[in-house]
Amino acid sequence: MSSEPEVVHSGGCHCRRVRWQVEAPASVVAWVCNCSDCSMRGNTHFVVPKDKFALQPGAGDFLTTYTFGTHTAKHTFCKVCGITSFYTPRSNPDGVAVTAACVDAGTLAHVEYRKADGRNWEQWIEGSGISEFSKPKAAE
Repeated sequence: MSSEPEVVHSGGCHCRRVRWQVEAPASVVAWVCNCSDCSMRGNTHFVVPKDKFALQPGAGDFLTTYTFGTHTAKHTFCKVCGITSFYTPRSNPDGVAVTAACVDAGTLAHVEYRKADGRNWEQWIEGSGISEFSKPKAAE
């Protein structure tokens, strides 16, 4: 899926105060995480390099952030509606995790779901391959 050309996806939170665009393939790998935060929120996300993600002007005025544990993950959410449409994941502090359900309809052609074992993070992370998703793709 990584060799697929990138498209621009738009999305955001429920009240539409937080809006963004992200460059990613039409087919993505989304991670279903069982950590205490993601499992409670039902968050399923795909990871992109930070430079592929852009907040729309004014969206930052409506954001707040929650951290816990190692404080590496930055769980960013809308102050008005509470939706986490994106965040900085512990697995990829150099990237952005985009909530697949918050992408506007029409640009995601396929989502491959993989399990992320956030409850056993230290054992899972090494063999997961997730850290590569926030790295720039090599030119072909």
